[in-house]
Amino acid sequence: MKKLDNHLIGIDQGDVVLFSDFEDGGAMWTGEGPRERRKAVRFGEPFRAAPSVHISISLFDADTDAAIRAELTADNVTAEGFEIVFRTWLDTRIARMRATWLAIGALEHDDNWVID
Repeated sequence: MKKLDNHLIGIDQGDVVLFSDFEDGGAMWTGEGPRERRKAVRFGEPFRAAPSVHISISLFDADTDAAIRAELTADNVTAEGFEIVFRTWLDTRIARMRATWLAIGALEHDDNWVID
């Protein structure tokens, strides 16, 4: 559990298109085997430290002729941003993918003193 020791808490959120590979024959739609896409996200303003980030699927357009295999994670979370990572493998074909995210964490404020 992450405990926030600050009275100023920030919540940032967004919705990000990760890819639309059916339009141009991209690897998520035409490829096979392990495939990965990363998308960098910058917060509207920095948090005091790395926030808690929640990611979910807001659009998932997949071919149903094969099993649907997918993983969606947040990686490299910092006070300034993070990366959304989508992975699939074997013969799964994904046409389009969009993810929504929510970040919650402490913000800087004037009472945060740094004493050397």
